[in-house]
Amino acid sequence: MKKLAHLKPILSFIFIGLCITTLSRLILFLVFEDRVDDSPHYWYIFPIGLRFDLILLCYLSFLPAIILSLVPDRFLSYFKVFLYGYFTLLLCILLIMELSTLDFVQQYDTRPNRLFLDYLIYPKEVIGTLFKSYLPSIIITLVVMSVFIYLLYRRRQKLFVPVTNDYKWRLLVFPVVAFLLFVGARSSLTSKRPINASNAVFSFDQLTNSFGLNSTYTVAFAAYSLKNEDNAAKMYGKMDKEEAYSRVKKYMTAAPEDFTDKDFPLLHIQDADFKRKKPCNIVIFLQESLGAEYVGALGGMPLTPEFDKLTKEGLLFRNLYCTGTRSVRGIEAVVSGFLPSPSESVVKLSNSQTGFFTLADILQDNGYDTSFIYGGMANFDNMAAFFNGNGFQNIIDEEDFDSDGKKYAMKGTWGYSDEDLAVKANDYFKTKGNKPFFSLMFSTSNHEPFEFPDGRIKLHDKEKNTVHNAMKYADFSIGKFFELAKKEAYFKNTIFIVIADHNTRTYGKSLVPVNKFHIPALVIGPGVPKGEKYTKLCSQIDMGPSLLSLAGITAETPMPGRNIFDIKPTDEGRAIMQFHDINAFRVEDRVVIMQPGKEPLQFRLINDTVMRPMRLDPELAKDALAHVITASNLYSDGKYKIKHKKKRV
Repeated sequence: MKKLAHLKPILSFIFIGLCITTLSRLILFLVFEDRVDDSPHYWYIFPIGLRFDLILLCYLSFLPAIILSLVPDRFLSYFKVFLYGYFTLLLCILLIMELSTLDFVQQYDTRPNRLFLDYLIYPKEVIGTLFKSYLPSIIITLVVMSVFIYLLYRRRQKLFVPVTNDYKWRLLVFPVVAFLLFVGARSSLTSKRPINASNAVFSFDQLTNSFGLNSTYTVAFAAYSLKNEDNAAKMYGKMDKEEAYSRVKKYMTAAPEDFTDKDFPLLHIQDADFKRKKPCNIVIFLQESLGAEYVGALGGMPLTPEFDKLTKEGLLFRNLYCTGTRSVRGIEAVVSGFLPSPSESVVKLSNSQTGFFTLADILQDNGYDTSFIYGGMANFDNMAAFFNGNGFQNIIDEEDFDSDGKKYAMKGTWGYSDEDLAVKANDYFKTKGNKPFFSLMFSTSNHEPFEFPDGRIKLHDKEKNTVHNAMKYADFSIGKFFELAKKEAYFKNTIFIVIADHNTRTYGKSLVPVNKFHIPALVIGPGVPKGEKYTKLCSQIDMGPSLLSLAGITAETPMPGRNIFDIKPTDEGRAIMQFHDINAFRVEDRVVIMQPGKEPLQFRLINDTVMRPMRLDPELAKDALAHVITASNLYSDGKYKIKHKKKRV
């Protein structure tokens, strides 16, 4: 063993790294044991985990191996500090990622991933949330990290200081060391491609699958995968563009003769079903994290008495599903009608910052005042840039609340409270007079750390700042907004929709927890059926076409969503859901699941929480792929841009 003494720093690094990841995996297994042991062969998470831990640690050991094997003895001492710093830094990153995993899993039902990277862009909001909601975890992390760094420093001589060895022997052994590290990093000699995250999939429960990875790997893999964000074909399979467009069109309500331009595959004329003397105003009140399970009118918890009362005044969607798990995904679907894809939301992508189709842009061309009203900072998630470049004339956010001199109820971590948003929006709408307007209002209070003013609601939970109480306060603010709006002249000529962006937490035992995508929507306005329920399966992307029709606007749009007022009774309902890098395409009770690098799977939905495997329908699988391919092509080819024609009278 003395002849391999020069490799001791690498062996120490790999051993300590494996201890960190294995202990973390064991803790996660014990915490989520009831969930994990429902999967057959759940113990696979440990050998699979060991495999992926070695992949990461072997990759990270290449540079030290080169230094320790090829640098002559007389120069090796110059690398002592570098090697100690290198190994210490990487082990600290490994440890802090694992320490953050439990809280992340409890919030997002998976290991840290692309979301972890996204939130690093907004340190102010994230740090505020962490200190208010996760202070005990922060303290534990700081204590553990301090002790760990101290121990590494105390033992640095024995662990990471290189030992001189016969130089010729080191050169002779280096090819063997390099080969072993190569095999460990690639984790295969027979496969044409290196192992990736899809090789950890053995269960129908994505959380269980994620436990077979480690959090440094999942975040690094997410960063690496950004290069494929606009290329669904690399993830799910190839399909000819024309075939993909054709398959998407058959799910639309547009007739073949409605399509207007071959260069813009989905561009079509949609005639309004509701004839108006003058077009209606449109207000979208987008609710942060309001899942159907929290809405009394949808059979959920008794947290929404105001919303429930309002259902008597409008059309309630009982079978509506969101497209994703992030606010920007909900905005993408509701405001632009764009299909979900494995890439980032178009709100944040570079090729969609100007000229990209939105309801605001087309309504602006129809003489509407267009606005985005938000109690927080509009630059969060790039919202301000996207809206500013795509038809929103006025952006009202936290800075406008700060500067208008009025006294508001509360300003929290994520901005002004929802009732302040209601007041601000109502004041703005009153100033429009006879000019039609379109506005997107976006709530903030139902977001961790769940801050809201005192004395507004009867608390559902004893502790104030909980998700249930925040839901109830968000509902209070919905009621307040309509109370204010009903007193104003604009109310009688406005189509309102209250709709969620996504659920508060998306988790479950299946690859895609369909029940967690179920959200509420309620439409109120002139000519809207009162007290009725729309029960056919539908998606957020169907809201845009339906709102234009309700408002009495005939328009040329590229939206692939359906106008629900044109759907025939024989048409099957459909919804599309993106869950991390997994895509689900649902038609009635059949769900096709697509995973990167895997063959599609099909399930029958017994109820919202139970899915049973069934034989794959090749045509349905192709339809599922077509929708993802179409989203990628429309974005990358610039085919979702605005191309207006004069509206029909």
